[in-house]
Amino acid sequence: MRLARSGELGALKFIDAVAGTIPEPHQWRLDPKLSGGGSMVDIGIYALQAARMIAGEEPVAVSARAKMPDPVKLPNLDETLAFSMTFGSGALASCVSTYAAHKSRVDVVTDRGSFGLEPALYYHGIKGFRSDGKPFAFADIDQFAAEMDDFATAVRTGAPTRVPGEEGLRDVRIIDALYRSVATGREVRLG
Repeated sequence: MRLARSGELGALKFIDAVAGTIPEPHQWRLDPKLSGGGSMVDIGIYALQAARMIAGEEPVAVSARAKMPDPVKLPNLDETLAFSMTFGSGALASCVSTYAAHKSRVDVVTDRGSFGLEPALYYHGIKGFRSDGKPFAFADIDQFAAEMDDFATAVRTGAPTRVPGEEGLRDVRIIDALYRSVATGREVRLG
């Protein structure tokens, strides 16, 4: 986010994000009653959030296509959802959510270079790269502990959390629009 917003490598042009995992058979995430959906609501949310956070703005339009696999193996769940987002600045994002592969990557293209992460969305081992060759490293932290510490501080002090519930609501509205795009085969305007 800092690198994108600083303009150090130029203006943002394009974001490519992939989030995928292969669930264990009979795992809760494969039961629509327990998971609430397929790959998009489970793992794809991370690609969606990465694009939103890097862009620093909300999409104005989205479109999506879904692969619905074997109805016995993944009943009523999207195995793979390919989606795009258009931002008001003109930046674009192309993202994939999948249960077909372990994949975690974010690539960002600017008008003077590129940068990214691979793996990007896992709990450990996040590695960065920059087209200018400068170091791009991240401390390996316990992400759940950091989240819980932030919540505890908010409760104790009354300060807002770093990621308020409104962020989740924005994500849910975008995911709803993505599923409407899948159903209609059309781009969905947001706003």
